[in-house]
Amino acid sequence: MVGEHAREDSPRWAAYSGWRQAVHSRSLGLVMGSIFLLSWLAQSVTGCAAYNEEQLRQSQAPVSWAEDLLSADFWSRTLQNWQSELLAVASMAIFAIYLRQRGSPESKPVGASHSVTGVEG
Repeated sequence: MVGEHAREDSPRWAAYSGWRQAVHSRSLGLVMGSIFLLSWLAQSVTGCAAYNEEQLRQSQAPVSWAEDLLSADFWSRTLQNWQSELLAVASMAIFAIYLRQRGSPESKPVGASHSVTGVEG
């Protein structure tokens, strides 16, 4: 239901072609990717500030943001955070395919096939 096939109740940008339709078609990924990059940037800036504060408390020279970004400590903290988040999201997604909870809007109906992707039943 995009382009010439868009209905009256379709979002306005779904009826356009070109870059507007491309942006609208990928809007969830673009927004979530932007949130990811912005949160990663915020983590790197605050992590560098915390590291420099610790360095100054020990009478050592602070490092630049770029130096901190290339440090093993930054990547260790980042990958530990990603690991916990990915584990949580992946387990929920995988469990939601095979497990059921009667009456839950997040769960498929109890008797639905594993291959069902929409709300049925």
